[in-house]
Amino acid sequence: MSAKQPPLGLIAGLGDLPVRVASAAAERGQGVYVVRLKGFVEPALDHLPGEVIGFAEVGKIYKAFRAAGCKEICFAGNVKRPDFSALKPDMKGMLLLPKVLAAARKGDDALLRTVVEAIEEEGFKVVGAQEASGQLLVGDGLLAGAAPGDEALADLRKGAEIAAATGRMDIGQGVIVCNGLVLCVEAQEGTDAMLQRCAALDTSLRGTPEARRGVLVKRPKPIQDHRIDWPTIGVRTVEGAAEAGLTGIGVESGGALILDQEAVFARAEALGLFIYSFPKDWA
Repeated sequence: MSAKQPPLGLIAGLGDLPVRVASAAAERGQGVYVVRLKGFVEPALDHLPGEVIGFAEVGKIYKAFRAAGCKEICFAGNVKRPDFSALKPDMKGMLLLPKVLAAARKGDDALLRTVVEAIEEEGFKVVGAQEASGQLLVGDGLLAGAAPGDEALADLRKGAEIAAATGRMDIGQGVIVCNGLVLCVEAQEGTDAMLQRCAALDTSLRGTPEARRGVLVKRPKPIQDHRIDWPTIGVRTVEGAAEAGLTGIGVESGGALILDQEAVFARAEALGLFIYSFPKDWA
């Protein structure tokens, strides 16, 4: 660990993103201290210093980061909304809980903004996973696979429009469209579960591995704080889309992270899917 660079504080859930954030910190010579949220402990982070702390043990989280010397905090990983009635807050958590409950009624983004504001009021700086991981936000146009045809482009445009609308209502970041029909809208279940739900639909509604059709579209919520909950695509996303019979994935230009881009693009090409980055003004 560099004596001049404080360790990065990582509030981690499950998945590849917190692992990438931790690896990027190590590559630049920065230490990492991981607060593993109880119930969502990512095994790939077990080798790093840190501790498991409950959602509502807010004072304990602050104390742990201060003791580790952290100045910057990053949120990364998949975490489900907790059962608020089952939380066991400490004193700091009890003071924050009324604001959190009020924000939670408005949606996940409002909830996360409240948490970020509380952390910054304690003197920490919250940094985005895209900054902490060193991952580049996707650019314009075709990223992998064959160029989408007219039907796929029409589905991408409709998906972008639907995702913008549901994002404004703080519902989710993703949607699946096939031949102009909205098959699934992402809500609390997350992208992987939405793709599984799509794969369970009758093949009269969706594509198949032999005759692919339909697209997954992901874009940021227009209202969200871009330091948290950034749309992310990984190999698992590509494989889930393939199992659902989709022909491709669309993401907003400058509005998504693709983890391990080389592997993701190679997997998409191997499975016969495209990945396409559409303009921000598709709404």
